[in-house]
Amino acid sequence: MLTLHKIQAAKLKLAPYIYETPVIRLQGLDELLHCNVSIKAENMQNTNSFKLRGALTKMLSMPLAQLQQGVVAASSGNHGKGVAFAAKQLNIPATIVLPDTAPQIKVEGIRELGANVVQCKLAERHVMTEKLSIEHGYAIIHPYDDYDIMAGQGTVGLEILQQLPHVDAIVVPIGGGGLISGVATAVKAMAPHVKIIGVEPAVVPRYSESLQIGERLLLKEQKSLADALLTLQPGERNFPIVEKLVHAIVRVDEAAIVSGMKTLLLEGKIMAEPSSAIGVGAALQGILPVAKSDHVCFLISGGNVGLNQIQHL
Repeated sequence: MLTLHKIQAAKLKLAPYIYETPVIRLQGLDELLHCNVSIKAENMQNTNSFKLRGALTKMLSMPLAQLQQGVVAASSGNHGKGVAFAAKQLNIPATIVLPDTAPQIKVEGIRELGANVVQCKLAERHVMTEKLSIEHGYAIIHPYDDYDIMAGQGTVGLEILQQLPHVDAIVVPIGGGGLISGVATAVKAMAPHVKIIGVEPAVVPRYSESLQIGERLLLKEQKSLADALLTLQPGERNFPIVEKLVHAIVRVDEAAIVSGMKTLLLEGKIMAEPSSAIGVGAALQGILPVAKSDHVCFLISGGNVGLNQIQHL
């Protein structure tokens, strides 16, 4: 079960390993995005992504004997980099299963941290991970469907409330649901009035469609510039939390994702990967349920940007 206490305990565990990333006020974007704009800059985190928080929380909660057998994780890139970094800190072997479409910057970043990389088709990542776990005795570090992972990601929410106490809404990129589950649990326990808004690619609306019918749909594989948000089904543990605590999930067009990345870079001077810029894209698309007077924190979840993504700008 995920609780505020579990997230607060994760914050203490993580303190020696992570950077408390800043909340940055971007006044120059207020008119463009029709609200008072701040960002939580997880693109500046160690490994350039929030994913390190969950990976470390999970691994620090496991028995040492289990860790020493090695760990394996399915990832689009950022979770894998977080697991690889954590494994290096704890001096244990790690294998990361990536889709064959993963940006080269993420593949190389994981290898540089000393982890083994296995690549396969996007839809086969979790099957391959299970196979490697059975064959070698590796412990699986799931990217989102795990309460320890969610607790680690939820520490972002604790920091936002401390750094921006007058926040009215937090806009969170959503893939499998680990980040938004953790943030929503932390924030709603301490500040129930704050709206949590999820943003997902329109081509993979796994949460929007699942919430409409009240059960977890499995979608067909699609392509999006937001490569970190291509999970095809909401997490089993994540879905009820999102259903209960998240104010809205909006679907963002590919063109708006590109515009969000471009706006953050050119107007905000912030380099963010497309999956992180999706919230700004949603505001530019005019689909965020926020008022002009609202203080809105856009969670910039990662900054591992490949050259092929920059070429879209």
